[in-house]
Amino acid sequence: MGVAVADRPEDLVAIRKPGCAAAIWRRQAAPAFQSWLDALPSTQLPRLRATLRPEDVSDALSQLFDRARTPKCAERVQLIDDMAALAHLFADLMQARYLQVRLEPVKTNACRKFHVDAVMARLICTYRGTGTQYGISKKGDDPLRVFTVPTGSPILLRGTLWPDSPRSGLLHRSPPIEGSEETRLVLVLDPVFDREDAL
Repeated sequence: MGVAVADRPEDLVAIRKPGCAAAIWRRQAAPAFQSWLDALPSTQLPRLRATLRPEDVSDALSQLFDRARTPKCAERVQLIDDMAALAHLFADLMQARYLQVRLEPVKTNACRKFHVDAVMARLICTYRGTGTQYGISKKGDDPLRVFTVPTGSPILLRGTLWPDSPRSGLLHRSPPIEGSEETRLVLVLDPVFDREDAL
């Protein structure tokens, strides 16, 4: 199975195609925005774990950024708007009425082992720091070739609950950064729906 590369957000629908294990929307943030985000103290990077409707994500993030004392500026608005847009995009694609939303700063080797998530699908976007790493392994061992998703580029991954079989063999992990003084900012979205709403 392969990894589709999307030039536009709507092209992420490729995840539904047979033989597609993941889809990446390759994009690059404006230098001024990335410089602002990279320069923020880690204490001003917000943390969230909540089940939300897509239409509630923007307000929830705004309140969260206020509590984290993230400076109010155009870049902050841009970041919140982008996360909310990804939530709407992913929910529409998965036909999910709710999302499990996780936003967190990461300084350690979280999820450092290659794995497949026990979900239908997952969207991961690393806004700051090294992106998610992935590779193909048919036997479950670490992939021989490891690729890194560009910073700011969302990747949409099939999980173990995806209805198609056989399994794709695509594994992913968080990059090993412990001891590097790097702080990543990662958004993770999972669909939440009743059984009858599944794909």
